[in-house]
Amino acid sequence: MTIGIAPPETCATHVQTLIIGAGAAGLVAALSAVEAGEEVLVLERDRLPSGSTALSAGLIPAAGTRFQSELGIEDDAELFAGDIQRKAHDENDPALVALMTRHAAPTVEWLADRHGLEFSVVSDFDYPGHSRRRMHGLPSRSGRDLIDALRGAAEKEGIDILTEARVESLMVDGGRIHGVAFSRPDGGRDVVGCDRLILACNGYGANRELVSRYMPEIAEALYFGHPGNMGEALIWGEALGAEVRHTGAFQGHGNVAHPHGILITWGVITQGGFQVNLEGRRFWNEAQGYSEAARAVQSQPGGEAIAIFDSRIAGIGRQFGDFRDAEGQGAIRSAERIEDLAQAFNLPPQALAATLADVEGCKAGIREDEFGRPFKGVAPLVPPFKGVRVRAALFHTQGGLAIDGMARVRRLDGGVLDNLYATGGAACGVSGSGDAGYLSGNGLLAAVTLGRIAGARIEADARNEEAG
Repeated sequence: MTIGIAPPETCATHVQTLIIGAGAAGLVAALSAVEAGEEVLVLERDRLPSGSTALSAGLIPAAGTRFQSELGIEDDAELFAGDIQRKAHDENDPALVALMTRHAAPTVEWLADRHGLEFSVVSDFDYPGHSRRRMHGLPSRSGRDLIDALRGAAEKEGIDILTEARVESLMVDGGRIHGVAFSRPDGGRDVVGCDRLILACNGYGANRELVSRYMPEIAEALYFGHPGNMGEALIWGEALGAEVRHTGAFQGHGNVAHPHGILITWGVITQGGFQVNLEGRRFWNEAQGYSEAARAVQSQPGGEAIAIFDSRIAGIGRQFGDFRDAEGQGAIRSAERIEDLAQAFNLPPQALAATLADVEGCKAGIREDEFGRPFKGVAPLVPPFKGVRVRAALFHTQGGLAIDGMARVRRLDGGVLDNLYATGGAACGVSGSGDAGYLSGNGLLAAVTLGRIAGARIEADARNEEAG
């Protein structure tokens, strides 16, 4: 992969809006730009659009939607923004948080009304840090299905998506992007010009050098993101003099089935389950969240843990396609006695039984949890018990290029690169400076809201209307 800034060239092909990346951010940006009347071309390195979204549950947090209202959930952007800032200890840019939370509900409803995406709210369990139930997903709760739905919407709108196109360099003159050069699988090299460029090529989780440099504490964990997340946006942006923020921020996950490599919803924990190490003992406060779980699990012997829950919780988990896949592949074991479940995972039976007794004592209010988890009032686990062996994983980075209210990339020395935009993982998100600031859904929140804003230039239109 060649990374560099190339001089302008005469371009046989020219479009108004050029987008690099056909994940959720790029596809939403394309749909938004076409609706605004622009000519759009999307360049995608893979044979089929997927991105990090396809590896997720495809859940978008949004506050104040009609889908919430139908369930009697009262919510608004201010509450949502407060939850994001509280989780990140106020490390985020307040203006960026307000921008995303304000546009989340209109974006979800726009995708539903104009493009037919069948959203509903996950209403049977809470995600850590969210004060309301606001996670919106398709019926399958599958990120792959979300990408397929967005791609289908793009095809209906006649949007050109050029796949297996690997962008190698940007063409820059006088501080403006004039186009890009990209290669094809046959070794050919093409050039396309543009009036503006939207970077929707996610972050740098697959770039081991950058991960080791910026987040060494997770460098040895399983990488569970898209292999194409090599950090081009960050590298190009730095070469252009862009401002970069929170390079050490990332979303981890401590509940990926091993060795199957299947994401297990954190709902198995929030609904009353817990994690133990290979000694059959709990080792941390699981209520902190699944992103923090990555480092907690990674620090245990063998970098492994066992998630313990029961059949009631498994019933909740089955709304997720990944969970059903994990059951189908035998990753989830079941036993009537906790001692038998321990033996299924080569855990000390007495230790696991004692751990379960401690947890149930905390739920009953008999004792306080030594790790500080608020167990009181949580439903007890009852036979048959369930378990799954899990490992820690790095999902995607949360730092990136700083942007303004139109998603234009900011310059380090002030101002903006006025025709360069960043969306999704290419932009600095709202997860603070590390892993503990990640609130469930922050990744897709940035993808869809910034994609919508960048594509339609919504903030600019609003200011122009006010000025008029």
